[in-house]
Amino acid sequence: MRAFTARSSRASASAAGLAGKRVSTPAFTGRSASVSVPSGKRALAGRFPGCGASAVGLAGSVLVSLGAFGAGATVRHDPVLSGTVLSAMRFGHGRLLATAVVYLGIFLLVSAWVRLGHSTRAEQADSRKIVRTTWMWCVPLLCAPPLFSTDLYTYLAQGVVAQSGFDPYTRVAADFPGPITDNAAGGWLRIPSPYGPLHILIVKSVLSITGDNVILGALLTRLAMTAGLALMCVAVPILCRRLGARPECALWMAAANPLTVLCVVSGGHNDLLMIGLLSAGAALVITTVPGFGFVLVALAAAVKIPAAVVLPFLWWEWARRRSGGRFSVRGYGFTLVAAVSIVVVTMGLCSVFAGVSLGWIRALSGNSELEPWLSASTSVGKIVGLLAGEPAEVVAVSRVAGRVVLVVVVAWLWWRSRAGGAGAVRGAAVALFATVVLAPVALPWYFTWPLVLGSAAVWPLSRVTVAAAASTWLVVSTHPDGKSLLPPWGFGVLAVLSVVVGVLTVRGKFARLGDAGAGRVVASTFEGSSLPINGFLAIRARLCAGLSVAFKDRDRVAVTAPRSAVAVIDSAEAVPVGPRADGWGGGERRADCKAGDEQCAERWIGDKRRADSQASDGRCAGWRIEDRRREGSEDSNERRTDSRVGGERRTSSRIGDERRTGS
Repeated sequence: MRAFTARSSRASASAAGLAGKRVSTPAFTGRSASVSVPSGKRALAGRFPGCGASAVGLAGSVLVSLGAFGAGATVRHDPVLSGTVLSAMRFGHGRLLATAVVYLGIFLLVSAWVRLGHSTRAEQADSRKIVRTTWMWCVPLLCAPPLFSTDLYTYLAQGVVAQSGFDPYTRVAADFPGPITDNAAGGWLRIPSPYGPLHILIVKSVLSITGDNVILGALLTRLAMTAGLALMCVAVPILCRRLGARPECALWMAAANPLTVLCVVSGGHNDLLMIGLLSAGAALVITTVPGFGFVLVALAAAVKIPAAVVLPFLWWEWARRRSGGRFSVRGYGFTLVAAVSIVVVTMGLCSVFAGVSLGWIRALSGNSELEPWLSASTSVGKIVGLLAGEPAEVVAVSRVAGRVVLVVVVAWLWWRSRAGGAGAVRGAAVALFATVVLAPVALPWYFTWPLVLGSAAVWPLSRVTVAAAASTWLVVSTHPDGKSLLPPWGFGVLAVLSVVVGVLTVRGKFARLGDAGAGRVVASTFEGSSLPINGFLAIRARLCAGLSVAFKDRDRVAVTAPRSAVAVIDSAEAVPVGPRADGWGGGERRADCKAGDEQCAERWIGDKRRADSQASDGRCAGWRIEDRRREGSEDSNERRTDSRVGGERRTSSRIGDERRTGS
């Protein structure tokens, strides 16, 4: 009893300092019970979840956009800033200040993305919120110079060749000097276009409107590429319904990712349009209209040919649906002929409308002159070549070996995906990742290819940590102007910061609303820490998911869980618990969670029995004390009775003595 009184007093003392904090107890029977003590900012955060992260990210995006005018990939002869005071941002101390502003904005944007991920995992931000936040972060960047790449100016330079009536797959931009080609990177001026006919058609159409205006041409080209972002925001939730992930988590990883926002959207890369068409086509193939889905995937390949890797995987799903889930030569043969015909016709029409030949197939290896370290085959060849003393020959051999390995890996993945369905989409995502890593050339924004399809699958938190850290590292692996890499010490600092971001993504203490997944009880403080809480009198730092088995009475949960929360809110640690702690979106380790639930339920039942035993021992002790008191009272009563009897006898003796004296 004394221990219970002490616990109650400590809980009451902690409750006195809980103003402005909210303790929520999601009910384990499907409904929720909560005890709220709202304050101003906390109430606003509860009504508009994730608004703090969105505002911080918007501030970071604005800072990045402002700094890009001095530190980004600016044009050589800017008609807007040249000859003004703002032109000082591009030289000397002004450029250093602009670079510092860019990195400050990146820090704010990445921090906001991590906080938004916490709110997403806590089911406090839905897919619409993620989409709105993504567009909010992207709009300022669309009005600023490109960042981390000069590819946008290269697109325009290659479009000049097509606009002049020549084939961009046989002629190079260096043959057409002018205000547009002057801003392209030097190496790309002497390389034929490695992009598909749809890309050439888009850039050619933009230049027919803007002429030699570089800034307006870059703006319209980026707006055309952002159509891929809109397609992705629509298609990814559809893919999630088939692959099992939560749409808001997939959109957070694919669309709101700083790698997508800062590199792909800001850089104006055609990869954005490619992955948008790719995801939309995959969504149509696995849901309603496979034929039209193949058209969209073929259009994605007409932008960049690596999208064609997905076509054989999606064919499995179309053939399975056509054959009713059985192997049928007629059904599989029909879908194969239809798929090939759709791809050929789509590619042909794009080539006709763009006014180019099929020479773009031969020009695919045009960018092989680049030797980035992100490619596994190229990096291995460069390392071995430096040791052997013949880097060029070794790199060539290593790239050939990488292509052979890539073909084998993709063929193996394709055969494993023959069952179709969600497995085909997952296999396609892994095949795209292998294509990025093993291809001769790999650039940071290439990793968004597998990220879009892969984000629709259920991810364990360990994989989310790796993806978040890798995304951060890829974003700032080059200077904001996109012309040079970071120094060696910069890569060391970047590696440490990337690891920190990855850890904070799943274990951060500054999540605005904390984790509130199924099967967990969470206390979200105003400072933002998420605390798992025990349910019955015992003060614990962790809550087992087995409470869903033990607590059947909702009213009891609503009373005891907040009381225990108040008792431990100052000492508990943020430990992910519940069935969703091991899976991104939950649902992939049900067997382990079930076994854990049974073990936790047994531990809780044991604790409850011990508590009941202690209470019963206390009651028995009280009863024994009362029995002893009653026995003592009866003895005293008997003694008093004997005393009265003795007094009466003595009184009678005195009366007899008096009578004898009188006689």
